[in-house]
Amino acid sequence: MILGAAGPVSPAERRVLVPRITGLRCRSCGADVPTGPSYVCASCFGPLEVVYDEEAVAAGLSRAAIADRPAGIWRYLELLPVEHVPARSLPVGSTPLQRAERLGASLGIEHLWLKNDSLNPTLSFKDRVVAVATARAVEFGFDTLACASTGNLAGAVAAAAAAAGLRAYVFVPADIETAKVRQALAYGATLVPVSGTYDQINRLSLEIADEHGWAFVNVNLRPYYAEGSKTLAYEVAEQLGWRLPDVVVAPIASGSLYTKVAKGFGELVRYGLVEPKEVRFVGAQPSGCAPVANAFSAGIDRPVPVRDPQTIVKSLAIGDPADGQFAVRQAWATGGSIESVSDDATSAAMRQVATLEGTFTEAAGGCTVGAIPLARARGMIRASDEVVALLTGNGMKTPDALADPASSMLFKGDEIREEVRIPATFDAFEHWLEEHGGPAVA
Repeated sequence: MILGAAGPVSPAERRVLVPRITGLRCRSCGADVPTGPSYVCASCFGPLEVVYDEEAVAAGLSRAAIADRPAGIWRYLELLPVEHVPARSLPVGSTPLQRAERLGASLGIEHLWLKNDSLNPTLSFKDRVVAVATARAVEFGFDTLACASTGNLAGAVAAAAAAAGLRAYVFVPADIETAKVRQALAYGATLVPVSGTYDQINRLSLEIADEHGWAFVNVNLRPYYAEGSKTLAYEVAEQLGWRLPDVVVAPIASGSLYTKVAKGFGELVRYGLVEPKEVRFVGAQPSGCAPVANAFSAGIDRPVPVRDPQTIVKSLAIGDPADGQFAVRQAWATGGSIESVSDDATSAAMRQVATLEGTFTEAAGGCTVGAIPLARARGMIRASDEVVALLTGNGMKTPDALADPASSMLFKGDEIREEVRIPATFDAFEHWLEEHGGPAVA
């Protein structure tokens, strides 16, 4: 069963609201900072987040008002850090929430849902955060959009910039999946491949943002960008009939998605859109780059950076996660966990989701589903729980992560091997079917 569908935002629905954004605030020391393209506290160098006028937010927010609006993330405008629905943007959000009965049965869970964000315009949840950052970039008067990316963000930034009429520069590790590189290039972005890790590229981006005055979505626009992840929480609650699940399972790269979904649930409770409920949060990281999972297991809240990530889950390969400490604290506070998932388990989970539910998720989604049996073993997920797993990207972006003996026998590079091809005759097919154990035709 699928709930919800993506659709375009009509320019006629641009809603200009009473100003709701009062500024930025440091998450570490609480210092207030004026609204602007800022990302770090000048007093303590802590991360900044957006502060809203709660009365202004509440004034126009209700279930009925949301239900009357077009599909997409802008139906929750009051809860997002932009002044109005952008005139030009992609149809982001309102992705399906799919009941996963067969997968749930295989994992020993009675009520499992998959939030399938692989159906966003660039096949990734990154379209959500980038849509918000792009809208803010336009409001601030930037003409160039940029990012440091492990892959999916590059395509999302390139597409959003194209839709908004901005220039785009994307900085990526030189070893990321070629499918993601080609996607960004197709939208007209300027690609800058860098010999280094994501964390090294991120530090380079700090310098470029200051020197060139570009809008880096995950640097000087990060406080606004990060808020886009909350829309996953809003949609899950709405698609469940305005209620919260028992457990959310999410991938962790920087830790922002994991923590912002919790923030989104909290806002829905605060504004009376859902009843209060304790939700456990389970995080997933690849074992080859698991600083947050390692910190959780060690009982410390400050992850030790991983200097040389080694994993097939390249989109989660952030060795020094900006929101890592907040993710660990959230897992503790909610009675959840953060699991370290092997690459083999990730590949197996990708295949399991595809064969049992007909959904081809990328490696990050495999890592997320791979965390479920580990959390079940800890007792963090019970058989009777209602569980929502966030699938953040499409498997077509990471086909190599699904490499197995059967694929090796079929393919040589990108081509099907000559020795496994059959002539276009019925007899040849019957011979092939007999060799492969299929039924003979009577």
